[in-house]
Amino acid sequence: MRPVLVAAAVLGLLSVGFGAFGAHGASDPEAAEWLRTGAVYGLVHVLAVFAAAQLRARFAAPLFLAGAAIFAGTLWAMALGAPRVLGAVTPLGGLLLMAGWAALALAAARRS
Repeated sequence: MRPVLVAAAVLGLLSVGFGAFGAHGASDPEAAEWLRTGAVYGLVHVLAVFAAAQLRARFAAPLFLAGAAIFAGTLWAMALGAPRVLGAVTPLGGLLLMAGWAALALAAARRS
């Protein structure tokens, strides 16, 4: 579980950095919004990874990390100039995030 927590901490670092860039450094309003959205989703799911670790939800943490990496990563990449077609991949990250929440819910239900 340690590598997952390290990856979550790196995601938190990136989320804060890209969020700050979106707030203070991006001149294009659309790029700033993509940076901000990616940062919010990244930070929320960092916390979800730590909750999953606490509950020992085996599948939830990796799903959260993969989902956040794809969801936020594609938004950040587009904000930095990657082709907009990359936005077609973003919903796959969202689906992984939803799967992570489902896995967390199942793990929590099994603990009670």
